[in-house]
This record gives sequence, structure tokens and C-alpha cells, in this order.
Amino acid sequence: MRIHILQHESFESPGIIVEWIKEKNYNLTSTKFYKSDKLPGINDFDWLIIMGGPMGVYDEDKFPWLKSEKEFIRQSIENNKIVLGICLGSQLIAASLGAKVYPNKFKEIGWMDVGLTDSSKDNFLFSSLPKKLKVFQWHGDTFDLPAGAVHLAESEACKNQAFIIKDRVLALQFHCEVTKSSLIEMLESGENELKNEKYVQIAKEILSQKYLIPSNNKIMLTLLDKLEKLYH
Repeated sequence: MRIHILQHESFESPGIIVEWIKEKNYNLTSTKFYKSDKLPGINDFDWLIIMGGPMGVYDEDKFPWLKSEKEFIRQSIENNKIVLGICLGSQLIAASLGAKVYPNKFKEIGWMDVGLTDSSKDNFLFSSLPKKLKVFQWHGDTFDLPAGAVHLAESEACKNQAFIIKDRVLALQFHCEVTKSSLIEMLESGENELKNEKYVQIAKEILSQKYLIPSNNKIMLTLLDKLEKLYH
């Protein structure tokens, strides 16, 4: 299988996802927008993974490539690719399908509880997961659900945490891919955001809960294994 990753910043890396791809011996390519990389042809990959980043989907003036990226994501969905979006990636999926993306009432940064919806019980990806997850969050924006989306998860601070479309397009607002090194990189780059707010944890509090990384990685690996079956 050929997997292509869209990466918006060096400090928002694919984390445990890369280890999974290497272990499976799949072909991995990437577009690093911060290095001005070009997008691949639509027939050059089978699975698209869209990572996070501090920009908003509406920041086309600052990041002109966002416009072509959204069109590329839309084409990938139309061409029946497997698509996984994480944080900004989930927002880009929503935007590419015509849904609104906008600042959430609260920023959500740190280890937060996410509850699965009743709809998740019937979904092959989420049916084996616990009803409540404690996952790593880092976002200020949220999105409306696109047409045809099944709502899978929600939190106290942000209702739309995950959705799936046609069982092939999965959007996650949270970061289960995070590793110890990528967590530290995110904390260093986004230190100015760690203010005393209702759903924002300071760096010390976040690092004190890094024992949650393995359980988050287990969630991500479970989802990757199940998405992989769509290809065979």
C-alpha cells in the first residue's frame, strides 16, 4: 500500500503512525508544506493522512497552499482513497466537504476526556474502543459536521471530536499519534498558548501525564489496523 502524509509543521509529526507504516513495510511519501513540497498525483497513493498544525483552514492569505490542499483532499475523497485527518487535518476534511470551520468557544489543550457517541457502537472502527477515552488535545478551532458524516465522539469543551464518512474518511480532532518526543516538540513550539484557561493545561501538568501516551498510541494503532482492512 502507498501512504502519503500531508505535514504542515515540523513539530506536528506523524509520531507513532510512521512506526506503524515502517513495520508494515508500506510505501511512505509526504508533502511537507513548510518546505514548499509539491502535492502528488491523485493516482500516486492509496491512503492519505493529514496532520495537524497551528494555522486555521481559513488562513489562505498567510498560507496560500491551503486552497490547493483543500481541493486535493476533496479529490482524494471523491476518488475513494482512505483518508485520515488529525486535528487541523480533521478540520481540512470538513472544510473540503463544504462544512464550516471556526474558533471553538474554548481552546482545548492537554489530556482530556472524550466520550464516544451512540453512533460509534455500530461503527467498525470505534466499536471495540472504551466508551470514554482520555486523549491528547491541542486545538482552538472546531467544525460543523459535513453532509453524510456520522458523529463518533464529543467532549465537554468541544462537541465534534470525530466523524466518519462512507467508512473510508475518518476525522479526529485529537492526537493519539503523539510520542514523547513529538509531545515535547509541540510544547516547545506552542508554549505561548499554555495559558490559565478552563480547558488548557500548563506544560508541567501535560508532562506529568505522559504515561497516557501508550494508551493513546494503542487507540491509533487499532484505528490504523482497521482502516488497513479497507485496502485488502
